[in-house]
Amino acid sequence: MPASPSTARAINDRLALRLLQQDGPLTATQLKTMTGLSRPTVADLVERLQDAGLVRVVGESGSDRRGPNARLYGIVADRAHLAALDVRTDSVAVVVADLLGVTLAEATLPIGSDTGTRPAVELAVAVVERAARAAGTAPLHSVGIGAPGLIDPATGELRDTAGLPAWHRGLVKELQRRLSATVLVENETNLAAVAEHRIGAARDRDTFVLLWLGHGVGAAVMLDGRLRRGASGGAGEIGFLPVPGTSGVPSAVNCEGGFHSLVGSAAVCGLAADHGIGAWGPTADGGQEQAPAAVSAVRAALRTGGKDGEAFLDALAGRLALGAAAVVSVLDPGCLVLAGEVGRAGGDALAARVEERLAGMSPLRTEVRAGALGGGAVLRGALFAAREAAQDAIFAPGAGAVVEPADGAGHPV
Repeated sequence: MPASPSTARAINDRLALRLLQQDGPLTATQLKTMTGLSRPTVADLVERLQDAGLVRVVGESGSDRRGPNARLYGIVADRAHLAALDVRTDSVAVVVADLLGVTLAEATLPIGSDTGTRPAVELAVAVVERAARAAGTAPLHSVGIGAPGLIDPATGELRDTAGLPAWHRGLVKELQRRLSATVLVENETNLAAVAEHRIGAARDRDTFVLLWLGHGVGAAVMLDGRLRRGASGGAGEIGFLPVPGTSGVPSAVNCEGGFHSLVGSAAVCGLAADHGIGAWGPTADGGQEQAPAAVSAVRAALRTGGKDGEAFLDALAGRLALGAAAVVSVLDPGCLVLAGEVGRAGGDALAARVEERLAGMSPLRTEVRAGALGGGAVLRGALFAAREAAQDAIFAPGAGAVVEPADGAGHPV
């Protein structure tokens, strides 16, 4: 059945807004070419979007030519502001951006383990509010939060998970209470996968598994361009995976004895020490780099090379391949991205070692790539989530466009 005129207009407007956001600013002629729509249809949709306050003239094309120049149309980026949070066990990082994703303000706040739940929540909320004020007068429309732990697929809420600070859950609830904004929370590794898929190492892959290597270890599963979270939101909790080489097996409340015990940051540091690799390395200016110890151990091994460095990297690759082989044997993703701070520090050298070990364990061919975004992938992914939530509302049918909705729990899709 053919679409009604109103539905057709909404589809056309959505397409034009997406193109203006991704490739803009654009002229009406460029929109006509890229959408395949007729000139009168494009003229009508541009007028509608301008009347709705979604698009405005931002300049002219061909200003160096004689004669009249075509108007360039762009998204009204300051219509609303977005915030993205990366919530770690000991810190909160926040970025505030406009509707085009341009960073307007950013801040990071360390939160000590001895900070009480309520004070920690207040400190974290305050840094978000300060960043929002620093960004300008536009209100926060949507807030995307990346956090460790399980997200309930039915409610979209962060579940009470053993080993994680209580202030994490309190922060989400307090932001929802105090901000007149849509607040979305998603597992940090899932957001990293979204970012690597959109702008990072997996741009050309719709099916891949991302292995997050930081303080802990986690995985995200992207199949046919969509995140797969599992029935309870726990797809990718690979730290609990039983593997050879540990002193025991994990329990329902503790991943010690699982894959985490082989490749978590403490395990990587221990492995480095066994091979005589130091935890800290010099920075470019000759100072000491206060990076996570596992990151600097990997960098030191790559920098110094030698027998000990090579042996450490080989041993680490062997450990990573153990968990990766289990994932590959079940999902056959064809591509594995080593993400997070440790994955990026290892780079192509570590990825190649893991790919070689994996080829010896599994008949399923799997390319292994180093993540391109490092620890910043979580903030990037959270910003994508916030931006899509804003689009869902601001570019709604009444405003001239329909965007693909989030799933029932409010997750970005």
